[in-house]
This record gives sequence, structure tokens and C-alpha cells, in this order.
Amino acid sequence: MPPSRRPELTRQLSGAEFLRWYWLKDEVVGFARDLGLRTSGPKDLVVRRVAAALDGVAYVEPAPARSPSGAQLAGDLSRDTVILAGQRCSQAVRAWFVTQVGGGFAFDAPMRAFFAAADGTTTLGDALSHYRATRGSGPDDIDTQFEFNRFTRTWHERHPGGDRAALLAAWRDYRARPVDERGRG
Repeated sequence: MPPSRRPELTRQLSGAEFLRWYWLKDEVVGFARDLGLRTSGPKDLVVRRVAAALDGVAYVEPAPARSPSGAQLAGDLSRDTVILAGQRCSQAVRAWFVTQVGGGFAFDAPMRAFFAAADGTTTLGDALSHYRATRGSGPDDIDTQFEFNRFTRTWHERHPGGDRAALLAAWRDYRARPVDERGRG
């Protein structure tokens, strides 16, 4: 069976067919604008808006994660400071972590997930323990919206001596295929 060809971005596409293909964020944003949709937010959010619109379904925007009071941690923080529900990975919290573990601290995926799950029952001490427990546990997961980065990691694992030109050729081939045909050939 010959590989499928990527369709043009038109209003006649179904949401399912739209989701089968890789689109650059600029393409998705431009198409969303043509459809009269909001274009703000990360690519995966704009993609969901477009897919819903193509299917004629109302898209319900996700509620922003905020603390019930809107309050965020600031000032003198300690290991006993309770992490508020909806606490952002703020500069104040980052500064506290830098004093605890050094300038290499960053809010990576495990730490962002820890803060996103905070419900007012955990402390910065718990977060610090989580940070230390998740160091050196292998490569960090790459969020799904960073598809090129995920592809690159996997490609290099399979082709340890491969060069950039071969990687980019493989990426062009990969993204030219629909999701359901990417495992073939």
C-alpha cells in the first residue's frame, strides 16, 4: 500500500484526519486564525481547538491551574513552607531551590508535575526530597509537544554514529507520514 499524502489544510478536513498529520505550529496557528479560533497557548492546545472546530464540536478550554486564593509563595521560604494548591514554578520558589541545591536547579518535568499535583498538603521539604530522588534516574521524559526532541533522542539511540544530515532526512520522512503509518518502512 503506498503511503498516504498529507492533505491541504481546508475546512473540509475532519478533525480525525487533521490529527493524523504533523503540522508546524505556524501552520496550525495560521489555520486556526483562518477558522476564527483563538491562537494563543501551546501548540497542542491550538491543535485541539482546530480539530474540534473541524468536527463542528464546541471546544471547552481547560481551566487555568491557579491557587484558590490566587496567592503564590514569596518571601522567606523554608523546608516547612506548605506548597499551595495551584502554586506556579515561580522565580521565588526557584531562588529557594538554588539556595538548597545550587545554580544548576531547573524546573524539569518531574518537578513541574510535583508542583502541578500540589494540593496544600506538601511542603518545600517534600519537593526537595522529590527533586533529589529524581536526579540521575536516567534521561528525563520529553513532553509530547516536543515531538522533534523525542524523535531526535530515539533516532540517536538507534543510530549512535548518525550525522545531522541523516537525522534531518529521517525527520522529514517521519513527519511527512500520518501518525498511523509512522511505524512502517
